[in-house]
Amino acid sequence: MKHAVVLLSGGLDSATVLFYAKEKGFLLHALSFDYGQRHKIELKFAEKIASSAGCESHRIAKIDSDLFHGTALVHDEIKVPENRNIDESIPVTYVPARNMLFLSHALSLAESIHSRHIFIGANALDYSGYPDCRPEFFSSFEKAANLGTKAGVEGDPFHIETPILSMSKAEIIREGFRLGVKYENTTSCYSPGKDGRPCLKCDSCFLRLKGFQEAGRKDPLIEKFGIDV
Repeated sequence: MKHAVVLLSGGLDSATVLFYAKEKGFLLHALSFDYGQRHKIELKFAEKIASSAGCESHRIAKIDSDLFHGTALVHDEIKVPENRNIDESIPVTYVPARNMLFLSHALSLAESIHSRHIFIGANALDYSGYPDCRPEFFSSFEKAANLGTKAGVEGDPFHIETPILSMSKAEIIREGFRLGVKYENTTSCYSPGKDGRPCLKCDSCFLRLKGFQEAGRKDPLIEKFGIDV
């Protein structure tokens, strides 16, 4: 069986991709990150998801939060936008080069454990406008990975797998239910309560709500908290 490194945030998208990789027959090595994010509770959700998927391993890598400035997801003095009309502008919730850093860590792990597949739950359709969620970024990173690693230059290339990149949130959710994802064990909120209760006002909550509505499904997390939407 082939090994795969799967970036796992604890969110809806990455959980779906984890179970997608499982269905494809990969041995799963989940990788999460503690980078000082205000929604650090997502790591507890990631642990539940990794456990439910039967991952071979689940690592939480620490990244110094002092690397990130001017982002609402790390610094409490910057307010997370609420009830925003999502457009093509890059919001203040953008974390500088986050996916670049995450993928670089995943690449190191993948080469170390002889895995050539890295899965990431990025989405370029229903998202907040982050530049590191676009197809051209991932294709460029894959090229760089194969130019800058021993495995790559020796002809054993890496593959950056983005199975939900061009799917709508509703399509992702439908796929997740088919795969058996327990969405009550996922979190999407940028400003959750201490118990994980979603704010229902940030971009991520809006996109999640919209996705479940368009999928014709009830969000198990919303039901778990008894929220009327």
